[in-house]
Amino acid sequence: MRVPAWLEAGQDFVWRPYCQHKTASPPLPVVSARGCRLVLADGRELVDGIASWWTAAHGYGHPHIARRVKEQLARLAHVAFGGLAHEPAYTLAPRLAAMLPDGLQRVFFVESGSVAVEVALKMALQSAYQRGQGNRRKVIAFEGAYHGDTFATMALCDPVDGMHRAFTGLGVEAVHLPVPTPGDDFEARFAEHAAEAACAIIEPLVQCAGGMRMHDAEALQRIRRACDEHGVLLVLDEIATGFYRTGAPFALYRAGVVPDIVCVGKALSGGTLPLAATIATEEIFSAFWDDDPLEALQHGPTYMGNPLACAAAHASLDLFEQSDMASVVGRLETRLREGLEPLRHRPHVRDVRVLGAIGAVEMEPGSAPASDAFAARGAFVRPLRLASADVVYLMPPLVIADEDLDVLLAALDAVLR
Repeated sequence: MRVPAWLEAGQDFVWRPYCQHKTASPPLPVVSARGCRLVLADGRELVDGIASWWTAAHGYGHPHIARRVKEQLARLAHVAFGGLAHEPAYTLAPRLAAMLPDGLQRVFFVESGSVAVEVALKMALQSAYQRGQGNRRKVIAFEGAYHGDTFATMALCDPVDGMHRAFTGLGVEAVHLPVPTPGDDFEARFAEHAAEAACAIIEPLVQCAGGMRMHDAEALQRIRRACDEHGVLLVLDEIATGFYRTGAPFALYRAGVVPDIVCVGKALSGGTLPLAATIATEEIFSAFWDDDPLEALQHGPTYMGNPLACAAAHASLDLFEQSDMASVVGRLETRLREGLEPLRHRPHVRDVRVLGAIGAVEMEPGSAPASDAFAARGAFVRPLRLASADVVYLMPPLVIADEDLDVLLAALDAVLR
């Protein structure tokens, strides 16, 4: 592969994410992207099997999103959200609320999913404090979880199998329970911590970055009932599962569960600009309604509600509304099942899981090939590497055509032989 001058000149200055620089291969130099394909500096094209960490739901370079962002750039690129307002954010907030169950309507904009979860925790913990429940300082999370990379969100991640083991015990006080399964003692274990818990948090149906671990609707319904019984708020992290990734607008609809707070992001702006949001009920918002300015939610990212990002989100929602996304994802789910199920009996493979536009092949730890092996076959695939397993997964753009999906499935078939 020809190394462009800019990559060679900058490689000693850039600290890459989730990268062991001592052993990792150089990154693949991308010079453009269109549709579901990444164009490399040497002219090769790779089908993107992970949609830029699950954001590019509509593919790359969609003209409708580009046009909306360009129009907004000509009017207003950015203005601070403190004490000022602008149309893109104030029209996006009710539009998001309309996509969710009744009652979830107070939208707090941020720039990333990690911060959206941070804000959800602050809402839960501060509202408990201001309601005279200052003893509720714990957060109930679940084994296999990943909720972000900031200090509070790292505490929610799996302390044994997660990528943030070095930080176990720091940040918020989190208790990790197994995800409920039939016949277990989940309710009793939840009750042991409930009196001191402000909230419980989980990704509905799929724990994505924690290993593409899947659970059923009944597990979430049991968590909701336990929260109701003990006065604990329920936070659903829909950053990865939202916007039709599981086949419904949000996974909570497939589960039949309404949370007190929901976090969204990733595909919200169609993979163009950083934007996420934390959306709470009016009841939670009322705990911050006071004459004392210090009783307000003490959070405010500099680029909160960026007009360009909000314009991109409006365009992304337009595209979701213009298509029968449930049918689109249903077709993808069928193709992924057909393509991945034959890999179940390959060497080192432990399990194959598919839900919506998410397909995962769980392998023994240390056995998954590197991304280079997939790239040699025209696919960009980046396995998850956990302490207990490797996971080769596909979460492609939702608009992926059959011929591009065939490239991804053929690459997995060849590499995992």
